[in-house]
Amino acid sequence: MNGSKDLAEKLVGYVRSEAESLDNGVEVVIIPPAIYVRDVVEHAAGTLAVGVQNLGQWPSGAYTGEISSEMVRDQGCKYALVGHSERRQIFGESDDVVAAKVERVVSSGLIAVVCVGETLEERDAGRADGVVAGQVRSGLSGVSADQWGKIVVAYEPVWAIGTGKTATAEDAQAMHAMIRDVLADMGAPSESISLLYGGSVKADNAAALFAEPDIDGGLIGGASLVAEDFVSICRSMPAGT
Repeated sequence: MNGSKDLAEKLVGYVRSEAESLDNGVEVVIIPPAIYVRDVVEHAAGTLAVGVQNLGQWPSGAYTGEISSEMVRDQGCKYALVGHSERRQIFGESDDVVAAKVERVVSSGLIAVVCVGETLEERDAGRADGVVAGQVRSGLSGVSADQWGKIVVAYEPVWAIGTGKTATAEDAQAMHAMIRDVLADMGAPSESISLLYGGSVKADNAAALFAEPDIDGGLIGGASLVAEDFVSICRSMPAGT
């Protein structure tokens, strides 16, 4: 919940101009607060993809304050975040709600960026793998065989979001490899599903994270509010990832 119309114009304009010169083939996606989606789509000018941070699990109806996947698509968006840790923790979204939203997103032709991750207490208790695997299985339980191409999974350890703490590249890789194994066990084409890391990704640690074989990109939070830092992170992605 950051930004303004002026920031959207300046930030997206700068990122768009720089993205045109990226030579690593990375897809850049901007996911602003919903009220600025129309402005971001306009300034993205087809160079950048756009998404929303949240949407409702219903197609339409008496759900004041919610936005539907059809509305999102109608505004020119391609992506929707689902199950971000703040939605789970602050707004009480359960695994069942996440699963319902995923089904709504992919059935509308949008790409769901499904967030999973453990708390510090769960990691310290040795439960990190089980918690994350459970979130993957529950959140993606309704995805059919022909919908896996509409799924991206973002691993965001809750203890590393906005704290300045970051999982080591090795720890992040281990979790991403586990997630890929879970996806394969679910019958998904796991090698073709993009796995993103989110959690205090910055310009000075992005290259090490993105060099790991199972980390296909980043879900960038605070650093995305500074256009130069965000572009630097985009440039850290190895070509062909």
